[in-house]
Amino acid sequence: MTDWIGRSARRVGGKERVSGAQKYVGDFRMEGMLHAKMVTLNCGHARIVSVDTAGARAVPGVHCILTAQDLPQPVPRFGPTAQDRPVLAVGETKFFGEPVAAVAAETEDAAREAAARVRVEHEKLPGVYTVDQALDPSSPLVQDPSLRPKDPLSPTNILEEVSYGWGDVADAHADAVFENVYTFPMVTHFAIEPHAFIAAPEEGGVKVWSPIQHPFILQRTIAECLGLALAKVRIIAPDSGGAFGGKGYPKFEPLVAFLALATGRPVRLALTLEETFQAGRRMATRVRVRSGFQKDGRIVFQDIQADCLIGAYADIGLRVVEKASYTACGPYRVPNARIHSRALLSHTTPTTAFRGFGVPQMSWAVESQMDEAAIGLGVDRVAIRLANLASRGEEFIKGDIPCDGDWRESLQKAAAAVGWGTPLPKGRGRGIALGLKISATYAASYCIVRLHYDGSASLLTGTTDMGQGARTVFAQIVAQELGVPLEKVAVVMGDTAVVPYDTSTSASRSTVIMGSAVLRACGDVKEQVRKLAAELAGVPEAEVSFENGIVRTAKGQASLPALLKDYYGTTRGEVIGVGSFLKRKTPGHPLAGKTVFYELSCSAAEVAVDQETGLVTISRYVTVCDVGKALNPQHVEMQDSGAAVMGLGHSLMEHIVLDEDGRIVNLGALDYRIPTIKDIPAVMESFAVENGDGPGPYGAKGVGEGGLLAAAAAVGSAVREAIGTPIRDLPLTPERIWQAIQERGAG
Repeated sequence: MTDWIGRSARRVGGKERVSGAQKYVGDFRMEGMLHAKMVTLNCGHARIVSVDTAGARAVPGVHCILTAQDLPQPVPRFGPTAQDRPVLAVGETKFFGEPVAAVAAETEDAAREAAARVRVEHEKLPGVYTVDQALDPSSPLVQDPSLRPKDPLSPTNILEEVSYGWGDVADAHADAVFENVYTFPMVTHFAIEPHAFIAAPEEGGVKVWSPIQHPFILQRTIAECLGLALAKVRIIAPDSGGAFGGKGYPKFEPLVAFLALATGRPVRLALTLEETFQAGRRMATRVRVRSGFQKDGRIVFQDIQADCLIGAYADIGLRVVEKASYTACGPYRVPNARIHSRALLSHTTPTTAFRGFGVPQMSWAVESQMDEAAIGLGVDRVAIRLANLASRGEEFIKGDIPCDGDWRESLQKAAAAVGWGTPLPKGRGRGIALGLKISATYAASYCIVRLHYDGSASLLTGTTDMGQGARTVFAQIVAQELGVPLEKVAVVMGDTAVVPYDTSTSASRSTVIMGSAVLRACGDVKEQVRKLAAELAGVPEAEVSFENGIVRTAKGQASLPALLKDYYGTTRGEVIGVGSFLKRKTPGHPLAGKTVFYELSCSAAEVAVDQETGLVTISRYVTVCDVGKALNPQHVEMQDSGAAVMGLGHSLMEHIVLDEDGRIVNLGALDYRIPTIKDIPAVMESFAVENGDGPGPYGAKGVGEGGLLAAAAAVGSAVREAIGTPIRDLPLTPERIWQAIQERGAG
């Protein structure tokens, strides 16, 4: 038998992705399909005085123009944490790119022309675009207080405050105290596939095609906005061309659904890359950290205050702030902790989920503080981390699961890989940092495994494959458990009318949570197969074994196809197994439940900095992640390496730039810089620590986000060593580094 677990099986669908054969939502066409375009204003905040659609209606081929007045009143609002985002702007536009109206026409050109002819009389209003503006009592309110009538914060731009902690920071005595402020800018997801959506009327309901990561959340959102039963909303979610959290939650799908029902025809809305920039982003943060240490480098306290600019609507930003703040102290033993964070509204693109879910922002600040302490106390930067790392079984976040790995191993492996402690020439530096992220705190995942008459198998699962390789890993589990050749396992995803419910595809949860459900479904199949064999052989079920695809009894053995043929005969039939993973919410827990596992990673870098230009060249970059068990080692390596490149992007170059009117001035591929092959480190390595200590199948933990959690702090640490002075604002652009070098020289 082939052992499929721990083997780098070829990726399911990989050939289609690299050859161009893969069909994404934007590639779909259907008979009678109309094309949609949105009408937006060229500023971040404006009062809508009137909308004149007469000129647009005169364009040949136009079938429908929707404004807020044409929708049910009050205009439906939606959102995963607060239903505050209207389908179309009501009274005001809250961010650059928010739609005021939408046009559906026979062709894209007609829709584009009609959208350009919609005249929106508006009054440009002062906006809130920075953390300081959001906290200024004299700034305009982003959200109408009537939307949260019982909230004492409603007269402010603070949407939520969260506080965590333990011990007593105020009375804690430290030998040395370090206090600094760190900033992390807005960045965009920049998936290669822009957002595209199609909606069509179907049997008294609606059918929606979207690259959404969480199709069942979209199903619920569409049902609520359109007043339909869940059973009358069907979501088709083909594999996406990159998501990274940006396609996690509904954006413009409700609007397209309204257009489809208004016209009685399929309607397609395909965003340009520039428009996709306006659909979602990573939250900007300003983090003030006050840290106390003993002389030997042991942490006494961490006092962390974070202000998080989440944008015009809540989206999933509140949850990002909550979860990122919860683990803000990192993987360390901190006897006294105080964490206070504010989610701030602004007239900017709403924050949504982004790979790392807020941890990169916090890690940048807290890991940089670890360097401050090490340098200030004269302690090695690796040694200070080793002295404070939580040990296996130690409760380091009060009230949550204890440390679930040997995290020292990851740190030591990364340090060794970059030659930590060996001499470096002038202008070069090494850095190292840790990142810690929690996974899902509650979840419901269901799947079905069908063992067919010919011995092949189908898996039906609500997980989506957005590039992380879930199809392959799930197929490997089924092949391993049932003894079915991998090439005879089909994985069906992305259709809410076919697959069973799954909460979401997020939090690096799929292998652990849905993988456990798959394992249980296979167990259900095996139990039924043993019953069939016992019935055929006339023996007790306890005397039947099923291993490696062979069923054995005292009377002989048979392969799965032979057994099923013998049992079902010409009527045929199949064995259907059901598996689930349910973790209900925990009342009283600050995150509604303990994490399923911790995702820990260590990043280390060696860099050279040109003292004349500030240009950084990364000669070696290493990522080490604690994965429990790598079910598909090549997948793990690719996920960690991909995450690392993304982390280098926000470390060195990526940031959204706004003008005084809240417009994004660096929209698109030409003006927004992301790493290219020329920016990749000369040597880039990804290692996995495998101790089989995870809660998932075969001891697995989740992976995929870890590789970017600590990237900024690791690179920042290396740059600091190379230039001799710290930089506390991202990204670490050549200009910013050059200025730091000049200031150091002047000092």
